[in-house]
Amino acid sequence: MIEASKSQFKVLLLALAALVASVTLVACGGDGGLSGSDSSEATVAEGGDPNSLTISSWPLYIDSKTIPEFQKEEGVETTYNEDVNDNNEFFGKVQSQLANGKSGGRSIMVVTDWMAKKMWDLGYLQKLDHDKLTTVFDNMIPSLRSPKFDPDREFSVPWQSGLTGLVVRSDLAPDVKSINDLFDPKYKGKVTMLAEMRDTVPLVMAADGVDVENATTDDWMAAIDKLKENVDNGQIRRFTGNDFVQDMLKGDVVAAIGWSGDTVQLETDNPNIDYVQPAEGCSLWSDNMVIPVGAPNADAAYKYMNYVYEPKNQAQITKYVNYVSPVAGTREVLLKQDPDIANNQLIFPTDEYTKDCFTQISPPGDEAEQQEVEQAFQDVITG
Repeated sequence: MIEASKSQFKVLLLALAALVASVTLVACGGDGGLSGSDSSEATVAEGGDPNSLTISSWPLYIDSKTIPEFQKEEGVETTYNEDVNDNNEFFGKVQSQLANGKSGGRSIMVVTDWMAKKMWDLGYLQKLDHDKLTTVFDNMIPSLRSPKFDPDREFSVPWQSGLTGLVVRSDLAPDVKSINDLFDPKYKGKVTMLAEMRDTVPLVMAADGVDVENATTDDWMAAIDKLKENVDNGQIRRFTGNDFVQDMLKGDVVAAIGWSGDTVQLETDNPNIDYVQPAEGCSLWSDNMVIPVGAPNADAAYKYMNYVYEPKNQAQITKYVNYVSPVAGTREVLLKQDPDIANNQLIFPTDEYTKDCFTQISPPGDEAEQQEVEQAFQDVITG
């Protein structure tokens, strides 16, 4: 576990980061793209420095030692930017560059499964050279080797994974076990849900008995209508990113749809804050490292990916971020260093613990049909 003072600082920063994300609405991308997602890019683009690397990732998603130690060991000057606060917002920021074959100087971007697939389909990502990622593919845990969105791992390498489920104040809402319990009138105004549509809506559908992996557009819209009804009647306090944590610490929020890693961090400040696996199962997701078209230095990106897939290096990251490690051997390292983390089901979940869970999904249909669903959800969360 992280020490309390560090956790409090981390929670504050999470709140600030999420606030930035919450005020930035979905940036709708156009259909323009490059021809051919698997076009071979030069490993060092014209004007690129072979000894430098720029990464775009999420706030508070790496410890303070890994980047300096990577720089020292590999001799690669690394700039780590925490400029991904929301998948859609980030996509809107970089799309015009990527559509013109440029990456804005980035050689690695970290985005969630569905966004990685969207960027690949538009021709914005390079096809990975597996021969340069031997450490990655030697050490990747079996459950992440062949996801539906990228079955051959042609364009994505998992950075961290996580579970989306219930985050509950067990002292104030001990009976919350299902997503549908969030709609109980006794919790009116004390419930939050995530502003990430693919986290919230599938869990609402599952609670109503929908087979989420085969859900129709009508199923998605019905769940969104249910959310709208509960926004209008005041049941749902608001839609958030990580910034629900301050309200939960104060007791103003007693139950939420949230991410597993946040719960591990929050438990340090208040042991009454628990992650509860919904009765209907959770949503499983990964954030992934991808190499964009026009990356100045793909070779440095490969070095970094291999470096963080060494179990001893990954253990250092896992101790800080508290999400599910994608690297086999990490738990064995942590059993010696920090058994509490090594034995935490939210960081190293067993198959039994996640047996009722499903992989994070997107609405069915083409880009236009998905955008219709996304717009309906945005209309709800923005009022």
